[in-house]
Amino acid sequence: MGDKRVALVTGGSRGIGFGVALCLAKNGFDIVICGRRPQIEVEDALQELRSTGADVLYCIADVSSADDRTAMLDAIKNKFGALHVLVNNAGIAPKVRADMLDADEESFALLLKTNLQGPYFLTQAAAKWMIEQQKADDGFHGCVVNVSSVSSTVASTNRGDYCISKAGISMATTLWAARLGEFNIPVYEVRPGVIKTDMTSGVTGKYDKLIEDGLCLLKRWGFPEDIGKAVAMLARGDLAYSTGQVILVDGGMTIQSL
Repeated sequence: MGDKRVALVTGGSRGIGFGVALCLAKNGFDIVICGRRPQIEVEDALQELRSTGADVLYCIADVSSADDRTAMLDAIKNKFGALHVLVNNAGIAPKVRADMLDADEESFALLLKTNLQGPYFLTQAAAKWMIEQQKADDGFHGCVVNVSSVSSTVASTNRGDYCISKAGISMATTLWAARLGEFNIPVYEVRPGVIKTDMTSGVTGKYDKLIEDGLCLLKRWGFPEDIGKAVAMLARGDLAYSTGQVILVDGGMTIQSL
């Protein structure tokens, strides 16, 4: 067990999550990432994280499972004995983009359990542990960062379940900030726009054209490291007198203009 701060990034083996984990590792954090894939399939990501000098733990965990969440926190306690930063990043997209008039309840339930219910109760469990650590050590500084999406406010009628799950994360950020304020544990939301990851690889052509035609004020895709830099700033404590705030990392996509 070392002296470095420990950060858990859910869904941290690829995409935005890996960009976040890598930035935190480069900023001196030891790293825990979780995912549903076998460890052998994420070994390249783990090696890249370790190359920064970070101690790294991989947990096979589905955030929608209460048992998996408990087992993951137990594994972190056994290895590091501490958790300073929770980054709720893991999420899924709809298997099928369905018009709201045709969408089924199964997809809705799965999206909300994974994207909203899981992070909500992982935050509950992690926050209780952070409060315990703070009571035992006046120098302890905890932090929670929720990675959401511009879909929390921008309507996509062919994936209503996804939009509602992200809108819920926005309110969860506000709620947890209000609840954890007395313990000086800030809670933030980082809201990405169009980010180049494996999740968006199937719509690259569509967004290339939209970006060129002015979808974003900054005419480029976002990248996982753009999100990672924002999360690292928050995790370091650079905005220590802010909580419950949204950091938009969307290239100006959601700015309304005439």
